Amino acid sequence: MILIPYLAADYACYAFQVAEYAKHFTCISVDPRGAGETDKPEGVYSTELFADDVSAFMQVLGMDRVHISGLSLGAATGMWLAAKYPDKVKSLSLHSAWTKTDPFIKTLMEGWRVIAKGLDSVTEMVMLGIFPWCFTPELYADRPDYIESLAAFVRSRPAQPLDAFMRQTNAVIGHDVESQLGKIKSPTQITFGQQDKITSTRFADRLQAIQGAELIIFEGCAHTPIYEKVDEFNQKTLEFLLRHSE
Repeated sequence: MILIPYLAADYACYAFQVAEYAKHFTCISVDPRGAGETDKPEGVYSTELFADDVSAFMQVLGMDRVHISGLSLGAATGMWLAAKYPDKVKSLSLHSAWTKTDPFIKTLMEGWRVIAKGLDSVTEMVMLGIFPWCFTPELYADRPDYIESLAAFVRSRPAQPLDAFMRQTNAVIGHDVESQLGKIKSPTQITFGQQDKITSTRFADRLQAIQGAELIIFEGCAHTPIYEKVDEFNQKTLEFLLRHSE
């Protein structure tokens, strides 16, 4: 099973999931181009390029077919991977996904870029700019210590250079996989947080263009149910994965 991180994140972002998934699968969480400890080359980044990277990574390791899971940017990458390399994807788990960047998401990306430049720190921008979109107001009010622990975790990870973040956000802004969805043949699970505004359920109907896709909405969650409802998220996603593990 390969887990693909979201914007500005490295492989450790799925720590709460790998702990459970690894009881059933060999899990590999990757550092995508531009983040973590992997290379951060210059040039134009795209979600299709990220998918090509994962495909090449699989080839080097001799992996024929795997379960693919990703949240947000990871899900965007996963869709391209399943569309371009259908024989390599055993199942597809798309969490907080979107099919084509709309003006709202583009505006968010531009705002986060301004914050990152102003602070000269992608890490601190994550806490001030991205966190409030990822978690519900209730989580901030009820579990401030948990929010702080997540912030400390982000600060403990390899810092993403500002130029690499700009290239990753360009990939987000340019994302458009709508014309490819009909090529996806893998069993697919789609999940959203009910209160997500970034990649909200406004994309659910378009994602249903993936034949046979299953949809789950996590109540009381924003963009990151993987942190907001850990047990429920793990249970419902594992049920899907185990059904398609043969």
